[in-house]
Amino acid sequence: MPLGPGDPAPAFDLPSDEGRVSLADLKGKTVVLYFYPKDDTSGCTAEAQGFTAAADDFAKAGAVVVGVSKDSAASHGKFRAKYDLKVKLGSAKDDDTVERYGAWVEKSMYGRKYMGIDRSTYLIDKAGVIRRVWRKVKVPGHVAEVLAAAQALTGA
Repeated sequence: MPLGPGDPAPAFDLPSDEGRVSLADLKGKTVVLYFYPKDDTSGCTAEAQGFTAAADDFAKAGAVVVGVSKDSAASHGKFRAKYDLKVKLGSAKDDDTVERYGAWVEKSMYGRKYMGIDRSTYLIDKAGVIRRVWRKVKVPGHVAEVLAAAQALTGA
């Protein structure tokens, strides 16, 4: 059964290029947790740049943005440096966080089926409860929609 609003957010503790990022360390903050397929690809870069451009607005709303993919922490570091990204990036390369959030799905391209990350976003409140879920995210307009939901949730 997929996670939805009202469900407790599964705990995560992931390596990043800046140390570790965990839900426990973010307790008391609103968390925007977004899953993306691959560092330095067009859609993933546009999404990360969008969240970076709105980083100050998310901070004013009391929200922390965390991106997660199966790329390594070293790959995340190169990705963040190349585009001057201001979001935290966690590596689920050796972890089941992507699966526990239901973002690991069967995909199809040119008739070939494979497993991959469904671009999806979870808005988690200060108590660790999922308040909104976006699945099969299309990048244009997504950051603005998530920011509005975060602002509404925090009253900012």
